[in-house]
Amino acid sequence: MSQSYIQNLFAERIGGAGYGKGTAIYKFEKIKRAKRAALQANPGAELIDMGVGEPDEMALPESVKALSAAIKKPENRGYADNGGQQYKVAAARWLKNVCGVDGIDPNTMVCHSIGSKAALSILPACFINPGDVALMTTPGYPVFGTHARYYGGTVYNLPLLEQNGFLPDLDSIPADVLAKAKTLVINYPNNPTGASATPEFFAKVVDFAKKNNIVIIHDAAYAALVFEGKPLSFLATHGALDVGVELHSMSKGFNMTGWRLGFVAGNPLIVKAYADVKDNTDSGQFLAIQEACAHSLDHPEITQKIAAKYSRRMDGLVKVLNKFGFNAKKPKGSFFLYVRCPKAATSKDGRRVTFNCAEDFSQWMITDRLISTVPWDDAGAYVRFSVTFVAKGAKEEKRVLDEIAGRLQTAKLEF
Repeated sequence: MSQSYIQNLFAERIGGAGYGKGTAIYKFEKIKRAKRAALQANPGAELIDMGVGEPDEMALPESVKALSAAIKKPENRGYADNGGQQYKVAAARWLKNVCGVDGIDPNTMVCHSIGSKAALSILPACFINPGDVALMTTPGYPVFGTHARYYGGTVYNLPLLEQNGFLPDLDSIPADVLAKAKTLVINYPNNPTGASATPEFFAKVVDFAKKNNIVIIHDAAYAALVFEGKPLSFLATHGALDVGVELHSMSKGFNMTGWRLGFVAGNPLIVKAYADVKDNTDSGQFLAIQEACAHSLDHPEITQKIAAKYSRRMDGLVKVLNKFGFNAKKPKGSFFLYVRCPKAATSKDGRRVTFNCAEDFSQWMITDRLISTVPWDDAGAYVRFSVTFVAKGAKEEKRVLDEIAGRLQTAKLEF
């Protein structure tokens, strides 16, 4: 069969005429394939999935009830565009009451997003021209950088290292890179490391932005999921509103991944630019969803309840992993536990397997132990465990964790 003329029309940004012909397999596709193979090889076995990066339960009943009521309102049936005043006001109120951020005008400093991913894909259009540099952290969520490249920009990655508390070293950026840099994207609590920022780090970020004329985009998708104290918002930092915006999400902290709603808040000029591009990108999220999420933002006890569950699970997982030689430390927030990989494993029958990278270890865990994790080799060999595994109640959580311990018990790990 001859090749379609369409093959020669693809944009260079996605591969040009070579689009679809590559043989490289995406990391998460490798994990999916390995899970399917493991289950086929072990019919009826339980595969414990510690790799899922989304909540394991539905939105709480009060949120569902609010949505049910909002759906029935005729005024919610049309396009939302950049509107949804009730949600914008609730977002500003949530930032003040929960995060201690004063001075957020919902009319000029807040605009909803169809989830954080959509916002991260739109914001590069506001700033990146060919030749501009987007500063990113690695390992990390790549969407902003992907779109920055679409616009002809380049990405400079700052490694997140354990010795730095998984905070980027802003002083390490070369002068020639800084001269072309326009944006810095940070994400705390962090995916995948689970690390939290500090007020001192955020203050340094503000100084860095002002000194180098850089826009700060703080992806705070996990901000509400903290295990002690109040969520730390970048916008609460003195001077932050002069230099950047913060992206919040209903997905992780309110069990609303499929609802697709979040908001961008902060510097009014950046918010305006985002809204202008967004206006040419989508027609807004369903107003009933916005209304139900506004109700949920006014009930932070929802997130506190969800965070308490993850905190309990995290305590148990840290205890299990450390029993077998991992150096696991409970994070202050998120639902991710990021640990350095072992170098080898020896089964009771004397069979020894070496791991040259995190992906090797992750594949072995799936194939040999039926435990799924996500590998990261971007800044050292680490795997990410997520405590969003499916379990109804504390008793079932303990059963799953005991099962993990039992499966690791039969292999000696070398670090």
